[in-house]
Amino acid sequence: MTAAPPPATDGLSFRDATEADVDALVALIESAYRGDDSRVGWTTEADILQGQRTDPQGVLDVVKAADSRLLTVERDGAVVACCQLEHRGDHAYFGMFAVSPALQGAGLGKVIITEAEGAARTAWGVREMHMTVISVREELIAWYERRGYRRTGEMSPFPYGDERFGIPQRTDLQFELLVKPLV
Repeated sequence: MTAAPPPATDGLSFRDATEADVDALVALIESAYRGDDSRVGWTTEADILQGQRTDPQGVLDVVKAADSRLLTVERDGAVVACCQLEHRGDHAYFGMFAVSPALQGAGLGKVIITEAEGAARTAWGVREMHMTVISVREELIAWYERRGYRRTGEMSPFPYGDERFGIPQRTDLQFELLVKPLV
């Protein structure tokens, strides 16, 4: 009888990203959201956006920014997930969330978002977490709602024409603000 593989949440370590992590993080983020590799997971944006999701300079800017952390998640020395935390006064912003497509659907995302919320609360004493999600991503928004985030109806425009954020495949893209109390 063969032993079952360990759960995707076993053996995780969390740390802040460094400049040396930039290339691995860009590859992870791209694989989770764009191109054919992203279709292995359920967070793909490949049908609504082509091109890049981020680039080395964008990730480096987050790593170096004051009041910002790029939480990096490793297992067995390999980067398997990440998320951005940014202190914005009375709340923290959660972004750049990526889980390796091969590990999606196994509970890893829940563990990471819980860790991120605790880290923001502890480091900055914030009482809310904010994030923006492309409003047509109903399945992803529903996942966040199950984690306690609520839709606000507050929209902001998608940066059409700025290929640093991808090449839109539709004309109705915008970001919706989601908020969760951290009390």
